[in-house]
Amino acid sequence: MQPNYARGYPQGSMKSPATARRGPGPAGAMPVPMPQHAVNPQYLAAQRTIPHPNDAALRRSRKPTDKNMPEGLEDVIIGEGVEQYKNLRDLEKRLDAAIVRKRLDIQDSISKTVKKYRTLRIWITNTVENQPWQGAGGNPGSGRFKVRIEGRLLDDDNDPTVPEDEDETSKGDEMDESKDTAEGAKQTKPRKPSQRLSHFFKTIAIDFDKSASNTASEAKPVTWTKPQASANPTTIPPNAEFDCIQFSRSSQENINVTISLVRDETPERYKLSKELAEVLDVEEETRSGIVLGIWDYIRAMGLQEDEEKRQVRCDHRLRSIFGRDQMFFPQIPESIGPHTSPMDPIKLPYTIRVDEEFHKSPTPTIYDIQVAVEDPLRQKMMALTQNPQYTAALRQITSLDEQVALIIQALAHSRARHSFYKALAKDPATFLRRWINSQRRDLETIIGDANGVGDGSGPEFRRGGPESAWETPVAKEAVRYMLAKPEAAVPR
Repeated sequence: MQPNYARGYPQGSMKSPATARRGPGPAGAMPVPMPQHAVNPQYLAAQRTIPHPNDAALRRSRKPTDKNMPEGLEDVIIGEGVEQYKNLRDLEKRLDAAIVRKRLDIQDSISKTVKKYRTLRIWITNTVENQPWQGAGGNPGSGRFKVRIEGRLLDDDNDPTVPEDEDETSKGDEMDESKDTAEGAKQTKPRKPSQRLSHFFKTIAIDFDKSASNTASEAKPVTWTKPQASANPTTIPPNAEFDCIQFSRSSQENINVTISLVRDETPERYKLSKELAEVLDVEEETRSGIVLGIWDYIRAMGLQEDEEKRQVRCDHRLRSIFGRDQMFFPQIPESIGPHTSPMDPIKLPYTIRVDEEFHKSPTPTIYDIQVAVEDPLRQKMMALTQNPQYTAALRQITSLDEQVALIIQALAHSRARHSFYKALAKDPATFLRRWINSQRRDLETIIGDANGVGDGSGPEFRRGGPESAWETPVAKEAVRYMLAKPEAAVPR
């Protein structure tokens, strides 16, 4: 067994790689030493203070971990403390199992959360100014229109066509003047902001129909593109979130426009080909949903090979998708690319009216669109799994567990001492005889492990000192092993 050298100091038997070695040459020639760079003493001091990576593991292995009461402890302790502790341990085990199961269920639910769909209502209106019928005959080319596109989720219970002051006035009339200020503030509490129109789309484009009266500048489309998300939420530009978009152009004739809305979904859905839609029975799906749907189809139809489960036999439906008789399942995600395409944008036709008859009683054009929204429970579940207080509580529980283990270890030692002295007081002669025999068996075990002999009665084993048999590393390891046994302190 090699000696254990202190860290930071080289062993004397090892040669430095920079040491010159004697090579072939004239007899008596002295080797030329290689130049060595001096090491800064502060680096050597810092190296000595660096903890060895095995030290932490060694300390953890020496920490007591048993939190179970020693057997027979309830016989020597007055009261019901031991029984109550065991009941608390059983309750803790059941509680820990329930918490772990619930956290796993929450994490599984987060990964499998299905998108919910809500109705997004879009109002499209337009106003005019300086039209000929408005008295602008002296300047015939100054007529303009302004288009307003506004969208709200229906569950918001907020109609943008109704003035905001109307609801507040009606609520204010019903309030009793005798109520205190806190109750009035509670009734006028603002609504919680919901997801806005720009959240659901990455691009909004308004295309004008070409006509003889429209010039090239007037027929140029109006386009809004969502800015790229930034890591710092404070740097979001002001045009990134809105509920309403407006634009104005000059015209004295009715114009047909088409409003194109490109969805912004995470994860992104794709339009499926006819062959793939026949297998999955849907026309739109995400990439992960496509792979899971194909996997469910393979299991339902029993298309896995008997020996190699990753090998798939293609039936006529899968053969029309992959073009082969057999398919290796890990290759499926990259093979479905030709059968997916971006979803078509939502197109909303609208006619910009500038005539007097329409603006006598203007009515907005309304469209209802189904949009995907996050499950409201998802954010709450994410908050549960990522709560920093949970990590702090775990560290506190771990610290308390370590203290409990130390107390249990102390109780076990006290129990062993109690048994020792009780047996000694009951029958000293018999106890000492048994204890000496027990120590002799331990001595023979240690000496046998250390020197290969089974008798420790020789004079060399009676002698102590630095050169005795007890100073060998194997004997020390055997003693440490014997003392580590729980029954080592109890006489046999």
